Amino acid sequence: MKENRIDFANFQWIDLENPKLTELKEIIKPYGLNPHLMDDLLEVGHLPKLEKVGEFNFMILRAFSAKSNEKLTTIPELSNKIGFFFTNEILLTVHQKPFQFLEEITGHFEDPEALILKITEKMLATYQPPADWLSEEMDRFESDVFLGRRNRFSVESVYFAKAKARGCKKVLHLTQTVLLHLAVQPTNEGQLQDLKETTTSLIIQFEDFLDEANSLLNIYLSSNSQKTNEVMKLLTVFSAFFLPLTFLVGVYGMNFKFMPELNWEYGYYLTWGAMFSISVVIFIWFKVRKII
Repeated sequence: MKENRIDFANFQWIDLENPKLTELKEIIKPYGLNPHLMDDLLEVGHLPKLEKVGEFNFMILRAFSAKSNEKLTTIPELSNKIGFFFTNEILLTVHQKPFQFLEEITGHFEDPEALILKITEKMLATYQPPADWLSEEMDRFESDVFLGRRNRFSVESVYFAKAKARGCKKVLHLTQTVLLHLAVQPTNEGQLQDLKETTTSLIIQFEDFLDEANSLLNIYLSSNSQKTNEVMKLLTVFSAFFLPLTFLVGVYGMNFKFMPELNWEYGYYLTWGAMFSISVVIFIWFKVRKII
């Protein structure tokens, strides 16, 4: 376990990284925290939440931690959480994975709420790179589909991109709910409102990507169906031309002894003429019907 304690003028911040259950229980014992909350803290995939536990406020938020190009689909794979216990005198943060932005937080904070909002700001900032990456991916998907580079278009890539967007959107929706129910002092309300607006903006970005991805997939599938229909149409046209011709060839290919046409001097040329005439009639019919 890695422990970091920082004393501010009005409160103390205790940051715990990857604590064991026994270590965590020992640390929280002096504060009278409910041991059952440890289950929520140590559960890898726990979603954002906010609740009141005695005199403490308990909050869980998640920061995006995966690489943009990794083929990951679930929320625990895409993000990691930080648990917050706080009163007016103390802030206790607990997380399993290291976060660089926690080490970069400096300066003076008047109360735990201001520090929590700063950490939340840093956590929300982790969702901007994947949002930008997904926007770039959508531009590439669209150019592959609409500019004739369909051999480069991958439905699998769209699936994993959509999975990332869905996971981020779900976490951000829950984070938005937490922020809406988080009560702060008047001096921190402006910063809290900025975080709410940032969360809304990020949600819109991921929603836009999902809408565009669904539309693009529908266009891609419709285009493929259209190509299949064109192939079937072409095969049908060829069949319409050759079916009657094949019938004539089949009739005169029979080896019967008494076939009067076989003794005609110009029977061969008449058969060719009949086949040519049939082809012309079929072609004209297709043209009139605007099939070809």
